[in-house]
Amino acid sequence: MRNWLPLFLVIWFAGCSDDTGDVNNANNANNVNNVNNVNNVNNVNNVNNVNNVNNVSNAWVPPAGTTWQWQLSDYPVDTTVDVAVFDVDLFDTSDADLATLRTAGRRIICYFSAGSFEDWRDDAAAFDPADIGQPLDGWAGENWLDVRSQALRTVLAARLDHAVTRGCDAVEPDNVDGYLNETGFDLTEADQLAFNRWLATEAHARGLSVGLKNCPEIAGLLEPDFDWALSEECLAYEECDAFAPFLAADKAVFHVEYVDDTADGPARLAQVCADATRTGFSSLVKLWDLDAWRLACP
Repeated sequence: MRNWLPLFLVIWFAGCSDDTGDVNNANNANNVNNVNNVNNVNNVNNVNNVNNVNNVSNAWVPPAGTTWQWQLSDYPVDTTVDVAVFDVDLFDTSDADLATLRTAGRRIICYFSAGSFEDWRDDAAAFDPADIGQPLDGWAGENWLDVRSQALRTVLAARLDHAVTRGCDAVEPDNVDGYLNETGFDLTEADQLAFNRWLATEAHARGLSVGLKNCPEIAGLLEPDFDWALSEECLAYEECDAFAPFLAADKAVFHVEYVDDTADGPARLAQVCADATRTGFSSLVKLWDLDAWRLACP
């Protein structure tokens, strides 16, 4: 939104002595200086506004319907999958796989957990123990983090820098819905919104695209800050409609429904692709461990 500051310069001429004229001239000079000062401030603000816009606009925004593959286990990456985008692990993907994907012209999304501590990661020692909370149910070695912490932001900023170094086009920060879980911290929706927006701002400052992972409850509020969305099981939980704001902005909604066995895949795929609530999504059927196996809606 542009701020307008109207300037009304009223000059009143009356019969005056030469001394009064000198005073008026001085006042006029001051008025000119004031105007220039205002203009200078506006120029600075305009530059700042341009820079802010550029931070966002320089990031890649995949349009709705973009094809993709998600592989977070069973490496090396199957780079033969014919899609536009690969979503792979920031730490575990080899330099060779990343180079192959770049050479093939694929966009690369790099996954990392932003809201949980994983004790096997290379940078695990960098986390402040005071920021490590309750375990994530069903995920050994993983604990919720206090997203209000400045120390956590320092660690995550380093991860974003690492994503740039590795040549990632985008990042997928996971577990950004701690406020809805038993984390061990008294997190509010406001805390979560502030943290998620911080992640988006920091990613954009580095030229990285950033996706909103799940969070259907606040997806509409965060759509302006994020370049795409990723939803797990929104059909199973009847929450796909929450991501409509992303489609309305022509931003991709990458979507996965899971099966326990590949034999169940074709039947589940038919159900997923026929469901009108996910129309416009980039939908896959995957196994829970997110290896290379996939089925995709046409």
